[in-house]
Amino acid sequence: MLTSSIVFAGGWCLPSSPKVWLLRLFGAKVGEGVVIKPRVLIKYPWMLTIGNHVWIGERVWIENHTTTVIGDHCCLSQGAMLLCGNHNYKKSTFDLIVGKIYLEEGVWIGAHAVVCPGVSCRSHAVLSVNSVATSELEPYSIYQGNPAVKIRNRVMKE
Repeated sequence: MLTSSIVFAGGWCLPSSPKVWLLRLFGAKVGEGVVIKPRVLIKYPWMLTIGNHVWIGERVWIENHTTTVIGDHCCLSQGAMLLCGNHNYKKSTFDLIVGKIYLEEGVWIGAHAVVCPGVSCRSHAVLSVNSVATSELEPYSIYQGNPAVKIRNRVMKE
């Protein structure tokens, strides 16, 4: 928690390489060319896998109570949230419910968008700004809204 609050959550403009080194030290699997901006919160690094050439924007929150996988060439824009946990409002004990999150290659999570527990975002899916993914996102598709719905196909050009 101390390391997180000083190195990751602080507003210091540190290069990504020491952050990547620390994540690996705490058990995360992190690929090459990963960019981690200031004020990023990562709950449990030992349950995190980050692929190659991933961009994690300022104020991203990875609340990973269980396995969280971010594939190669993914982008988590400013303020995006990956939430692996929620509470069971049907029980008086408010038990924690967790679900794994998988972002496949090329996924883009827009600014202030939320990926909920148990959601997989398939290859090159896009979750647009302020949207909430409560179920699987199909590959090469663009989603918007709360809950997010598919609005069109993602067409990629060289």
